Amino acid sequence: MLRYALHDVLTTLNNSTKGLASPHNSTDMHYYSLSRQSEPVDFRTATVAGQAPDGGLYFPETIPRLPTGFLEQLPQLSAAEIALTVLRPYVGDTIPEAELARICAETVNFPLPVVPVTERISALELFHGPTLAFKDVGARFMSRCLGYFSRHETRAVTVLVATSGDTGGAVASGFLGVPGVEVVILYPQGRVSPVQEQQLTALGQNVRALEVHGNFDDCQRLVKQAFRDEELRRRRPLTSANSINVARWLPQQIYYLAALAQWPHAKPPIIAVPSGNFGNLCAGLLAYTSGLPVAHFLAACNQNDAVPLYLQSGQYAAQPAVATLSNAMDVGDPSNFGRILELFGHQYPVLRELLSGYSVSDAETTTTIARVFRETGYVLDPHGAVAYHALEDYLRQHPEQRGIFLETAHPVKFPAAVETATGQVVPIPAELGELMQQPKQSTLLEPEYDALRAYLWE
Repeated sequence: MLRYALHDVLTTLNNSTKGLASPHNSTDMHYYSLSRQSEPVDFRTATVAGQAPDGGLYFPETIPRLPTGFLEQLPQLSAAEIALTVLRPYVGDTIPEAELARICAETVNFPLPVVPVTERISALELFHGPTLAFKDVGARFMSRCLGYFSRHETRAVTVLVATSGDTGGAVASGFLGVPGVEVVILYPQGRVSPVQEQQLTALGQNVRALEVHGNFDDCQRLVKQAFRDEELRRRRPLTSANSINVARWLPQQIYYLAALAQWPHAKPPIIAVPSGNFGNLCAGLLAYTSGLPVAHFLAACNQNDAVPLYLQSGQYAAQPAVATLSNAMDVGDPSNFGRILELFGHQYPVLRELLSGYSVSDAETTTTIARVFRETGYVLDPHGAVAYHALEDYLRQHPEQRGIFLETAHPVKFPAAVETATGQVVPIPAELGELMQQPKQSTLLEPEYDALRAYLWE
């Protein structure tokens, strides 16, 4: 089938984008701006800068292929060994291999289990890290890389990040107490869950939270404006810890390889990814381009359906963000979708062959949580429920297939939605008990750039 020939098609498309032919085993990986108005840089520069000077996202000049025999060895490898193999070509010679091995070991020192839910559907549980969300992997990898890169710097680097939910807590935890790094998190007032808000406002130390009177797109817009403000950046070195940063985005490939390592079936799985800013799905598609066998991907969205509409029509249009139960996916203009288009050479028919889009309503989300709990005993969070619903619908039309959905956050982060649907109280895990008792520390901010600039100028 055409689907299984796409590996080579996508690699050819991507490597021809810049007209470069660096060997895949080169230690000299570079990244170019998708806006194409800046010079290519190495992994260190891309990580520290966050975005290119022209405002574009960084993208690797070549896509490495997975080593020969690597897929056959997956079941015997640890997550840290998988991470080192996958990420080493992207890091190049900017971090010594022994140091990179340490960083990878600290990044994934918790399980990433595949848990059967029904005969044909399994959950890849990504909420077993310190903040109970999938973003722990990227945040821990980036924090340790940035700590290594800034070890000799005399000025502190400010990590400036917008969050629609779990990114803030993962970044706060990952960077807490890292020398030479300050963290400023923007989040939309009233649009994150109580646990999420506590995780990004209650830590203190080098972590500060700005509570923006607006939505996530307002937060993301303010962060992007700050990165384009050259005068501010000369005064205060900035980097981003959103999935726009290559050190946050690239480690997410680990999820998909960890899933395949536990996949017991001969046929490759269908994979459904809850999608908001699209960094997670983009990482899965990148791993596919490198050689990961996947039958098909599903972009599982809530009512913020700009990408599902694109996949139906071939026409992309940003939308105002709509608030939903799956709040971490409330993104009307996802930044990482530009990387997906680049990966596929901006060729809609090629992308459409591998990826289908779904938009799931809040009512369908709630019904799915209730039904799955009633029939299987498995407790979905709203984001996992969106992906489950999409996967179930796809498998209904493809009875010969099986699939995996990504369960990206612990249900305790969304108690109102989960408890309403299941009728069961979600107990707070012991590791969150002390944090939930700490006072909230945040600064209210209007969604105007002058307000953010004044705050950062101090």
